[in-house]
Amino acid sequence: MNPDRRDRLRDAAIEVLARDGGRGLTHRAVDQAAEVPSGTTKNYFPTRDAVLRAVAERCLEQYLALTGQLAAGPGPADREGLVTLFRSLLENVAGPGRSRLLAVLELQAEATRRPWLSGILDPMASGDFAGFELAQRAAGLPVTPQRAAVVTLALHAAVPHLLTDGPETLAAAGLDDPDRFVRDLLDTVYPPDATA
Repeated sequence: MNPDRRDRLRDAAIEVLARDGGRGLTHRAVDQAAEVPSGTTKNYFPTRDAVLRAVAERCLEQYLALTGQLAAGPGPADREGLVTLFRSLLENVAGPGRSRLLAVLELQAEATRRPWLSGILDPMASGDFAGFELAQRAAGLPVTPQRAAVVTLALHAAVPHLLTDGPETLAAAGLDDPDRFVRDLLDTVYPPDATA
């Protein structure tokens, strides 16, 4: 089978899942989104579970590519660099990462009924816990596993609110200003005047 067409179908399936949710993810919808002849998706991914697996694997590939790019860079050298990194990640949610993250949320819901999906999705969340802890250490903060986990959990909790874009919720959470949100989060977990 053609790997380029396979990737085109997987990318289209991400868009369908993000746009139409789990119920809208059909072979026909993916064919239409990918602009391929009817039946193409079914030929590559014969069952709905195969389509879900393909989407989850593609989301993981995209996540690994993004984190690989971040890891290849110098990393945050100080608190200000960490603010910039985390703010850019939050801004990505409503920007280029929107479809992938919406698809991941849909896949997480599906994983409650299809536990095998958790095995594919788990490296993304666990990767964030490890990567965000490293970033906090690189920035020179007095990191403990608990502090690093709190920061990661807060960033994860922000994602669905940024995706749904409810102005009152964003204001209540401080997410209407991602820079302020990140600064307040870091100041709460790592008070600037604290030494340890």
